[in-house]
Amino acid sequence: MSWQDRISVDPTICHGKACISGSRVMVSVVLDNLAAGETSEQIATAYRLTAEDIQAAIAYAAELAKERFVPLRVG
Repeated sequence: MSWQDRISVDPTICHGKACISGSRVMVSVVLDNLAAGETSEQIATAYRLTAEDIQAAIAYAAELAKERFVPLRVG
Protein backbone atom coordinates (compact mmCIF):
# COMPACT_ATOMS: atom_id res chain seq x y z
CA MET A 1 0.00 0.00 0.00
CA SER A 2 1.23 3.48 -0.80
CA TRP A 3 -0.16 6.71 0.53
CA GLN A 4 -1.32 7.60 -3.00
CA ASP A 5 -3.89 4.81 -2.75
CA ARG A 6 -5.51 6.36 0.35
CA ILE A 7 -5.08 10.13 0.00
CA SER A 8 -7.02 12.18 -2.53
CA VAL A 9 -7.50 15.79 -3.51
CA ASP A 10 -10.77 16.94 -5.06
CA PRO A 11 -11.53 20.63 -5.51
CA THR A 12 -15.19 19.94 -4.66
CA ILE A 13 -14.38 18.28 -1.32
CA CYS A 14 -12.95 20.25 1.63
CA HIS A 15 -11.82 23.06 -0.68
CA GLY A 16 -9.30 20.79 -2.38
CA LYS A 17 -7.40 19.89 0.79
CA ALA A 18 -5.82 16.44 0.98
CA CYS A 19 -8.32 13.98 2.49
CA ILE A 20 -8.55 10.32 3.27
CA SER A 21 -10.06 8.85 0.10
CA GLY A 22 -13.79 8.26 0.29
CA SER A 23 -14.20 10.62 3.24
CA ARG A 24 -14.15 14.27 4.15
CA VAL A 25 -11.50 13.73 6.82
CA MET A 26 -8.58 15.97 5.99
CA VAL A 27 -5.04 14.68 6.42
CA SER A 28 -4.32 17.76 8.53
CA VAL A 29 -7.04 16.71 11.00
CA VAL A 30 -5.44 13.29 11.41
CA LEU A 31 -2.00 14.84 11.90
CA ASP A 32 -3.28 17.49 14.33
CA ASN A 33 -4.86 14.76 16.44
CA LEU A 34 -1.66 12.70 16.43
CA ALA A 35 0.33 15.79 17.43
CA ALA A 36 -2.11 16.40 20.27
CA GLY A 37 -1.34 12.97 21.67
CA GLU A 38 -4.31 10.98 20.40
CA THR A 39 -3.52 7.39 19.47
CA SER A 40 -4.06 6.01 16.00
CA GLU A 41 -6.79 3.79 17.41
CA GLN A 42 -8.63 6.74 18.96
CA ILE A 43 -8.47 8.70 15.72
CA ALA A 44 -9.57 5.73 13.63
CA THR A 45 -12.56 5.16 15.89
CA ALA A 46 -13.56 8.82 16.09
CA TYR A 47 -13.40 9.39 12.33
CA ARG A 48 -14.25 5.87 11.15
CA LEU A 49 -10.86 5.34 9.52
CA THR A 50 -8.58 2.34 9.27
CA ALA A 51 -5.07 1.95 10.62
CA GLU A 52 -3.91 2.06 6.99
CA ASP A 53 -5.61 5.45 6.54
CA ILE A 54 -3.71 6.85 9.52
CA GLN A 55 -0.43 5.43 8.23
CA ALA A 56 -1.11 6.93 4.80
CA ALA A 57 -1.63 10.37 6.38
CA ILE A 58 1.73 10.05 8.14
CA ALA A 59 3.45 8.90 4.95
CA TYR A 60 1.90 11.80 3.03
CA ALA A 61 3.21 14.25 5.63
CA ALA A 62 6.66 12.66 5.47
CA GLU A 63 6.67 13.12 1.70
CA LEU A 64 5.73 16.79 2.09
CA ALA A 65 8.50 17.27 4.64
CA LYS A 66 11.05 16.15 2.05
CA GLU A 67 9.99 18.95 -0.26
CA ARG A 68 9.58 21.83 2.19
CA PHE A 69 11.05 23.04 5.39
CA VAL A 70 10.05 25.41 8.12
CA PRO A 71 12.85 27.72 9.22
CA LEU A 72 13.82 26.96 12.80
CA ARG A 73 15.70 29.05 15.25
CA VAL A 74 19.29 27.86 15.71
CA GLY A 75 20.54 27.40 19.25
